[in-house]
Amino acid sequence: MESEIVNRVAASSLMQIDLEDWYPKMERVHFDLADFLYERLILREIDFRNALKQFPWEDLKDKLVAVYCSEDAIVPTWAFMLAANYAALQTGWVFLCKPEELDTFYYEKIIAGLPLAGFQDQKVIVKGCSKHPVPLSAFVSFAAKVSPVVQSLMFGEPCSSVPLYKKKKTSSAN
Repeated sequence: MESEIVNRVAASSLMQIDLEDWYPKMERVHFDLADFLYERLILREIDFRNALKQFPWEDLKDKLVAVYCSEDAIVPTWAFMLAANYAALQTGWVFLCKPEELDTFYYEKIIAGLPLAGFQDQKVIVKGCSKHPVPLSAFVSFAAKVSPVVQSLMFGEPCSSVPLYKKKKTSSAN
């Protein structure tokens, strides 16, 4: 007598989420305003605007862009906005952040845009291990986003998960 092997995880109602699936495949570009400052210290508006006009913005097409200033210089807000405006015309992935923070800001944008309807009353498990460095903030943001609507939220693998949240059952009043 042969018994069929059944994958109980696949057959369960668990919704498995792997944040690594959303890991950015785009090239990362660092746009340092310090490179456009006079002696890397002072912003001269006319020179700055002319330099931005000459910059090959098309090279940023479909890339993740970190706009920042690596020098301890006083840079007006509008300068960051102007650079971001030029970059945004080539890509929708422009962030004011240090280069090492790009993934964090990317995940924040992805998670903020998640439609909650697909998570309504679901049993969700978030995979913990990944090949890519998914920022801790992505796990926190995801949990905060979906907790109000899910039936339960767990972390890990289906065979060894850590429960994070379970919606309280409401008793029906007679």
